[in-house]
Amino acid sequence: MKKNLFDRFSDWAVCFTGSAGAFIGASLLVIIWAATGPIFNFSETWQMVINTGTTIVTFLMVFLIQKAQNKDSKAIQIKLNELVAAHGNASNRIVDIEDLTEDELDQLHKFYEKLGKLPKKEAGPAQSKSLDNYGNSG
Repeated sequence: MKKNLFDRFSDWAVCFTGSAGAFIGASLLVIIWAATGPIFNFSETWQMVINTGTTIVTFLMVFLIQKAQNKDSKAIQIKLNELVAAHGNASNRIVDIEDLTEDELDQLHKFYEKLGKLPKKEAGPAQSKSLDNYGNSG
């Protein structure tokens, strides 16, 4: 599978920025900046250097973090979908629930909370406590 330039860069950047070396490097930059304060008489320009630098880095990191989170979420959804599809008693209707509205997700959440409180004898070991077996009456 061939990745485009942005995918390769974002994967590298996310791995690098989450490393101990990146943290140490950033910490050293802040220490060096602080140590140069007396040299520059703690001027507004001296303060603007760190403010501008951290603002730019933060702005760019938001997009890299979101990209990484989107990729991880998609991979987790695919893995969960595979587990649902592989389990014979599971309801395949929940495979794409990430596309539901917040209200619809709240209804399903309440349904499964109620389902979890049912006595075990209502659904024996051979039976499934699936959405399909109880209907969507959440």
